[in-house]
Amino acid sequence: MRNHTLVTTLILLGLTEDRKWQIVIFLFLLITYLLSITGNLTIILLTLLDSQLKTPMYFFLQKFSFLEISLTSTCIPRFLVSIVTMDKTISIEACFTQLFSALVFGIAQFFLLAVMSYDRYVAICKPLHYTTIMNTRVCTLLFGTCCLIALLAICPGVIVSLQMEFCDNIIEHFICDYSPILQLSCDDTRFMQLINFVFAIIILLITLVLVISSYGKIISTILRFPSAQQKKKAFSTCSSHMIVISISYGSCIFMYVKPSAEERIAFNKGIAILTISIAPVLNPFIYTLRNKQVKEALKDVIKKFTSATSK
Repeated sequence: MRNHTLVTTLILLGLTEDRKWQIVIFLFLLITYLLSITGNLTIILLTLLDSQLKTPMYFFLQKFSFLEISLTSTCIPRFLVSIVTMDKTISIEACFTQLFSALVFGIAQFFLLAVMSYDRYVAICKPLHYTTIMNTRVCTLLFGTCCLIALLAICPGVIVSLQMEFCDNIIEHFICDYSPILQLSCDDTRFMQLINFVFAIIILLITLVLVISSYGKIISTILRFPSAQQKKKAFSTCSSHMIVISISYGSCIFMYVKPSAEERIAFNKGIAILTISIAPVLNPFIYTLRNKQVKEALKDVIKKFTSATSK
């Protein structure tokens, strides 16, 4: 790698220099991280253990929880350690590993959300063919495709970034984000930032169009149902997914609403916390609290566990 000639170590400034606020932030992020791991692991275990949750919808929910755990674990633990040790340095290799890992998991999530929307479309609009269309092989192939697209999407950035030379080593962030890293380059990176922006918009638009297309057909089909009870039941199966979609796309849309230069750094940090810390906590609760099958499966597992331990 050529980019080690001038700079070999980077410094992540974090969220604040105030030690009291650092303690508050540490406790907040630690709690949210533990809750997100617990919540998403619970969903994964339930979908593996409960026979009633062996459907395509829960297969994709299991994979989504895996991506949530992977994304938050890529960024949060290292930042928590840096607060405790007060060591803000990170090697270039570790920084790029964190950056591209987070990008892969994040991009895969957006494509998986589109796949989950298509799954709901098939379930509601083509119920008689649902098990045939969304069989195990197709579900596995769709998830694999999401991951493959994410890997291919970051390849140009990986190739270009590994050839950069850095003239500065201070990153105004608590994680390794692409735009702050580009600002450290000795070369003019305006074109690279533009390409990065265009790629992000394309990925968001493609997945958003797929989601809107699926839900447009879903809503059209539901409105033709004869009874109000059928409509309510159909909407309830999609409500949790629609809330998660709103959180995911909402945070990214706000990321590209550019505030003033002074506010932009704090704004991007806030969006990063929402994406990699708060959202992974909310999603398991959204899916469990609004889903009778998941709640029943959780009760069954708890009953089995308590009966086994009491013997």
